[in-house]
Amino acid sequence: MKVDDLLRRALDLEFLSAEEGLFLFENASTAELMYAGNRLRQQKVPGDVVTWIIDRNSNTTNVCIANCKFCNFYRRPGHEESYITTIEEYKEKIDELFRLGGDQLLLQGGHHPDLGLDYYTKLFRELKSLYPNLKLHALGPPEVAHITKLEKSTHYEVLKALKESGLDSLPGAGAEILDDRVRRLISKGKCGGQEWLDVMRAAHQLRITTSATMMFGHIETNMERMEHLVALRQVQSEKPADAKGFIAFIPWPFQDEDTILVKLKRARNTCTSDEYVRMIALCRIMLPNITNIQASWLTVGKAVAQVCLHAGANDFGSIMIEENVVSAAGARFRFTADGIQQAIRDAGFRPQLRTQQYEYRELPAALVNQELDRAALIVD
Repeated sequence: MKVDDLLRRALDLEFLSAEEGLFLFENASTAELMYAGNRLRQQKVPGDVVTWIIDRNSNTTNVCIANCKFCNFYRRPGHEESYITTIEEYKEKIDELFRLGGDQLLLQGGHHPDLGLDYYTKLFRELKSLYPNLKLHALGPPEVAHITKLEKSTHYEVLKALKESGLDSLPGAGAEILDDRVRRLISKGKCGGQEWLDVMRAAHQLRITTSATMMFGHIETNMERMEHLVALRQVQSEKPADAKGFIAFIPWPFQDEDTILVKLKRARNTCTSDEYVRMIALCRIMLPNITNIQASWLTVGKAVAQVCLHAGANDFGSIMIEENVVSAAGARFRFTADGIQQAIRDAGFRPQLRTQQYEYRELPAALVNQELDRAALIVD
C-alpha cells in the first residue's frame, strides 16, 4: 500500500477498507490527511459555512444499570442522589430553552429498570402537547435496546411507537467503539455493537434521522477505530434512498477524570491534539457517504476544534445550554453564542445556525439581544 494511492482513491469517494484506513493513520502525515479531509469536505459541503446549533441536553433519569466504567453520571436504583425528571422540571428547562432561542431538547438518560415504552411514549406526547414546536432529539440505541428488552418487543416496533408519540430524531449515543471486545470491558451492561447498528438500521427504515458517534482513546486499538467507521459506513449504505440515515458523525476522545477505568488503571486518555485532528480527517476519508462531520469542542477545546475545520469537519456542534454526562468526566470547555460564532470566524469560516436536520435558521431575537450570552457559560 502507498499513501498517495490510498488518498487518491479516497478523493474519488472510494470505500477504503479498515486495513487501508489503518495504514493511512499510521503512515500518512498530518498535513496529507488534513489536505484530503478538507478536499472531501468541500466535495460534500462546498463553501465556507460552518454550522452550529442551540439545544439543551437534559436527562430523563440518572438511574442506570448499565454500569459503564467511563461514566460518572449514573446512580444505582435506590441511590439517594437518583432522580427521574418531572414534567414541571421539563417545563422550566424548555421554557428557558425557547426564551434563549433554542427549539431542540436532546433528551437522554440511564437504563432505568422500571421505565419502559409506556413511560417514554406518554412523556413524549405530553411534551409535544405542551410545546408543539419542540424538537425531540431523544434516547439512543442503547436506551432503545433496553426498552425493547423490557417490552420483549423489536427495535422497529419500539421506534415506531416512539416516533408516533413525538420522537423527531435519534442521537448516536452509546456507540463508544462498536467492537464487543471493547464493550465487554468498558460498557458490558449496554447493547453489543451489532445491536447498536441494528437499532440504527430500524430507525432508518422508519425514516428517523440519526447521528453517529465514536468515543476513542481508551482501550481500543487503532484497527478497532477503523472497523467502527467501516461498520457505520455499511449501515449508511443500506438505508432507504429517501432516508437521511446518519446525518452527522461526531467523534470525541474519552474523558477520564475520576472514571472507574482510570481508577482501575485500565485506561487513560492519551489522545493528543494532533491525534484528534488526524482522526477527524480519517473520519472524513473513511465515511464518504456521511455528509456532516462535527468537531467536539466540548472535549478538545476551541483551538483544536478550529484546526479540525481545515481537516474535514464542517460543524461546530452546540453551545449546550445544559450538559451533564461528558462534563462529569472532565470536559471543561464552554461557549457562548457570540463565542462559538467568533471562533468559527477566527478559523476563516462563516457561522450558520442550523436545526438538527441541518437546515439553516435565522438568528433568533434572544441571540441578537445577547440574552443567551448572559445565560450561557463562558469558555474556560
